Amino acid sequence: MLRSVSISLFTAAALSANITFAEDKKPAAKPTATPTPAAKPAAATPAAEKKPAAPAAKQTPAAKQTPAAKETQAAKPAATPAAAAVSFKHDIAPILVQHCLACHGAADPKGDYQLQTFEKLLTAGASAADPIVPGKPDDSELLRLIASTDKDERMPKDGDPIPAEQVDLLRRWIAAGAKFDGPTKTADLVSFIPRKAHPNPPEAYRTAVPVTALAFAPSGAELAVGGYHEITLWNPADGKLVRRIKDVEQRVFGLAYSTDGKLLAAAGGTPGVSGEAALYDPASGKLVRRLGSMSDVALGLSFDSSGKKLAVCAADRSIRVYDVASGKETLLIEDHADWVMCIAWSADGKQLVSGSRDKTVKIFDAEKGESVTTYPGHGETVLGVAFAPDGKSVISSGADKKVHVWNPADGKQIATITGYGGDVYRVEVVGTDLWSCSADKTAKRHQLSDRKATADYKGHADYVFSLAVNAKTNRVASGCFDGEVKIWDVTDGKNVVSFKAAPGLVVAAAPPPASK
Repeated sequence: MLRSVSISLFTAAALSANITFAEDKKPAAKPTATPTPAAKPAAATPAAEKKPAAPAAKQTPAAKQTPAAKETQAAKPAATPAAAAVSFKHDIAPILVQHCLACHGAADPKGDYQLQTFEKLLTAGASAADPIVPGKPDDSELLRLIASTDKDERMPKDGDPIPAEQVDLLRRWIAAGAKFDGPTKTADLVSFIPRKAHPNPPEAYRTAVPVTALAFAPSGAELAVGGYHEITLWNPADGKLVRRIKDVEQRVFGLAYSTDGKLLAAAGGTPGVSGEAALYDPASGKLVRRLGSMSDVALGLSFDSSGKKLAVCAADRSIRVYDVASGKETLLIEDHADWVMCIAWSADGKQLVSGSRDKTVKIFDAEKGESVTTYPGHGETVLGVAFAPDGKSVISSGADKKVHVWNPADGKQIATITGYGGDVYRVEVVGTDLWSCSADKTAKRHQLSDRKATADYKGHADYVFSLAVNAKTNRVASGCFDGEVKIWDVTDGKNVVSFKAAPGLVVAAAPPPASK
């Protein structure tokens, strides 16, 4: 089975699901709408800020004290310089990421002001006013807007106020000289702020979430499904829940098993705020390694055929390659002009192919990161990509409701596959078969050689966003916007089992037929 599989991001309907659970104790604003190819990442409207609390009054020299008073005072631990100091890395950067990054990241920053890096944070936007003036909080435009009592002026716009204690931290940090204690001033803030465990998933789901990622274990004995702050593992034979993996980003957009099945990679994030790629032990459910963070959601990932490298693509326009054993980032590509929606390796591991919201598909040298070929044929957002096993053709799909087959050497089109009634979210090549899924509520199978349709899997009630195929068990899984997963027998096309991938969800019984 070819493991160079595309992982796609989806349409407005899928990613606009605004889901909030009581179990999510994260102090940030409510989970945001998931991004859509048609619009910029749905920014959780950053919480606006309150006017900072008045600074504590200076203490006057103590009057002569009685021995008892001295004894009482001595019992209190004295404040240390370390306790009074404000750290940019530990105190300020997390506030900016939580409340401000959604509107002032690299993609379409409001007021032309960006703060995804320390360097950008200090650079004025359209107003030309200095956002941060070290040592002078009253002259710092960022603090002035954050602390404003005028709702029409206060930032972030249309959001809840930032807690006064956080505003005061920002004031104190600026007053102390706005010192930087991160690794480098050009690094994304999300890449070095201290990582906290993600909120737990809901104990029981009140509503199902769109199934935006699926992956079969190599043995075919388990199916991984992206959930809300979790990955759920299911038995594809009977649709029973096997395990829940926690400490996962808010939404999961990409899943992939290593070739030996010992690692499960996940790509996801909080739209407009942060993204993450991480490795888990599927047997124990434990986090093995957090590979890296991005300033926006990670949208897809793919292991190379050796299982030693993992490529991750994200809404911050980046493609990153990680060494799986060490977790180190070995390559960064920032060639696309918009979100990178999907990523896949060539069978020999020498090239990467990516699809973007900039309406292009690009092939890169996987060692140097240099662009090799660009295919502009879709004219719409590209949602899925895959290499043919022999490397002589690339398959891509997108919002133009077609699958394109083209030559990776010169970028010339070989053929197109039509007949879809909506966006084609994903393509996957397994042996001699080409698989796809679409907004027309179906999954389809074509012969790769002549593009002839061989099967049409119908039965979903809504958009089919995700797809996974296991050649060993002759099973294909499809995931739907309404949270349903269907397992199909490849040999006869029959639906083996269907289930809602939402632990604890009570599915309402169908109403009785109306009496005549």
